Amino acid sequence: MTRYTTGNEITDTKLYDRFNVLVETIRAYNASFDENYLNEAFQFAAHAHSAALRKDGSPYITHPLETAIIMADMGAGLDPIIAALLHDTIEDTGFTHGDISSRFGKKIADLVEGVTKLTRIHYISKEEEQMENLRKMFLAMFHDIRVIVIKICDRLHNMRTIEYHKEDTKRREKALETMQVYAPLAHRLGMGRLKVELEDLALQCLDPVAYEEIIDELNDRTQNKDDFLSGICSMLGERMKEAGISAHIESRTKQIYSIYNKVYVHHKSMFELYDLFAVRVIVEENSDCFAVFGIVHEIFHPMPNRFKDYISNPKPNHYQSLHTTVIGREGTPFEVQIRTWEMHRVAEYGIAAHWKYKQGVVSPEYEKFEQNLNLNWVQPLIEAQKDTDAEEFIKSLRAEMFVEDVAVFTPRGDVITLPAGATPIDFAYKIHSAVGNRMSGAVVNGRIVTLDYRLQNGDIIQILSQNSHGPTRDWLKNARTSEARNKIKQWFKRERRDENIKQGKTDFEAELKRGGLTWAHFNQDDVLPLLLRKMSFASLDDLFNAIGYGGISALRAVNRIRDELVRMNRLQSDKTTVEKVMHSIKKTPHSVSGVIVEDIEDCLIKFARCCAPVPGDDIIGFVTKGHGISAHRKDCRNVVLGLEKEQDAGRWVETTWSNGENDTYEAGLRISCDDREGLTVDVATAVHGLKVFMQSIFARTVGEGKSLITLVVKVHGINELTEVINKIRRIENVLEVTRHGT
Repeated sequence: MTRYTTGNEITDTKLYDRFNVLVETIRAYNASFDENYLNEAFQFAAHAHSAALRKDGSPYITHPLETAIIMADMGAGLDPIIAALLHDTIEDTGFTHGDISSRFGKKIADLVEGVTKLTRIHYISKEEEQMENLRKMFLAMFHDIRVIVIKICDRLHNMRTIEYHKEDTKRREKALETMQVYAPLAHRLGMGRLKVELEDLALQCLDPVAYEEIIDELNDRTQNKDDFLSGICSMLGERMKEAGISAHIESRTKQIYSIYNKVYVHHKSMFELYDLFAVRVIVEENSDCFAVFGIVHEIFHPMPNRFKDYISNPKPNHYQSLHTTVIGREGTPFEVQIRTWEMHRVAEYGIAAHWKYKQGVVSPEYEKFEQNLNLNWVQPLIEAQKDTDAEEFIKSLRAEMFVEDVAVFTPRGDVITLPAGATPIDFAYKIHSAVGNRMSGAVVNGRIVTLDYRLQNGDIIQILSQNSHGPTRDWLKNARTSEARNKIKQWFKRERRDENIKQGKTDFEAELKRGGLTWAHFNQDDVLPLLLRKMSFASLDDLFNAIGYGGISALRAVNRIRDELVRMNRLQSDKTTVEKVMHSIKKTPHSVSGVIVEDIEDCLIKFARCCAPVPGDDIIGFVTKGHGISAHRKDCRNVVLGLEKEQDAGRWVETTWSNGENDTYEAGLRISCDDREGLTVDVATAVHGLKVFMQSIFARTVGEGKSLITLVVKVHGINELTEVINKIRRIENVLEVTRHGT
């Protein structure tokens, strides 16, 4: 391997101060590491990024350096730390995988390549781009899960400095992706400390008003918190000494995002949060945990049904602790968490807690932890994306990574972990594809249940089967996991091709009709083959087969075709001559704010908040007293009533939209829904996927299992707004989407 020097050593004092922090952090747990090798990687990265600056004006090398420090804080080995220093070199500089491999070895080069995003390929939608990037990361982490750990640390430092990003839209995009992808990934890997910080930083960008409200509320409620918690810690400390138990005792306040989730999403008050304050007791041995548990219940009154034993039944990400909620002497409830030091390291850093390198050999605990995580959830995600369109894959990914898990049992007592809301269908396919395909029914706790039954913690499930059976298409609606849905689709793809083609063609033609398209629009020798190739199908039958077994929705297929046709038409429209453009400019009257008012020039224009018109709406102007012209939609209720008033008849003026404006306009939507967890996030994600700026979003329950979401977006015109409305209407549990004021 070639050792590398630039010949031009970095002399920036601040940079070397931070580099020394990295060195000392590594030395604390690995005194024999090769410091010269680390310095070479630092010099190489600094040289590669020497021409670039960050948004705050600092040298770009500060970002990979801080990413490496986060990795070192978790006890990472030298290879992944060097990969963190180099993680942007392939993407942002002229250096290649081969360059890094020749200088630092193939393992490090592969880690850097795994982290690198796909930035030079055009995708038809944001979902496809995101799916492809995630697919690449999942494939890389299947071979070496450290790839995703580096990526999470990379995102954490970017979120810590996101305030320097001037574009609000970009900040919100990064924050939303952090909340949807990287925080759940950190949770799945057991990296509790990073997950908490990612969520809080993302929330601060996505809903700064609510974030500050929670901070203020906590400050108001916790004025005496320090005395309250320190008194509890002292009391517990004295009892630990009396019992001869060596214990470290610390206190904390509940995470900001966790409070937000319960108060704003689940509509609880702060007084209903029994774990707002918590005390953590860390001991040496497992047996001490249960001894401490008994002492806690001797001192404080336990709340019923608030005890959880995650030591005997660890979470899927290997989190272990005893949790109990008790009432303090002042009548204030608080949570007590009891764990060993080893459990604490796993709770804080997850898989990284087992990165104990001795002479370059990874610990057996790390290998076992990594293997279990891969087998449990990474492989199904990789398989799921093969026969699923991008939008469905991203939706399934969010659904499975956001929710908590339930632990259920086979009749033999084996534990099976599934996401909350899973059904017997998910259980059967988790056991084996053949078990799922032959399933004819299920028995839960000795009673026959329907296949849409939601499994609960502790359920014992027995699958009934018969050889001639096979899945039905309704199972796709009832299956909760992407693994089960993917296996059902594979069965239909393999066993029912003729039936799929017939069903797919019917669905496709119906969607064509709804979308205002006909076969004549695209069924031409010079158009159809190109469209099919763009969609990765060899023939129409292959497309119909995919629609039939659920690999792609008919709506998605028609939208893809429409997008491609629009792109073709746009290429032709680009041939418009300069003379035609100039001619249209001469004929265009003067406009203000994108609006032309008949016989009036340079007047103040405002858009009525009662109906929020956007370009493409039929509009009319109303001459206000001292506030210029107020533009309304002609179907606005205030217009209908106003035109009937004789005294105001002369104040209504003909108003039209001008051409060529590129402004955005606020539009309000009212979304009626059947209430469910995660619905607001799904709506926000749908808007984000269309690259439309979301001004505000607010959700509230209206009783009888219903909820109402009010949304304000900024759009260029009615076509863009219609696209937003149509996409929201396709979201599960959405009943109606109507326009309203802002």
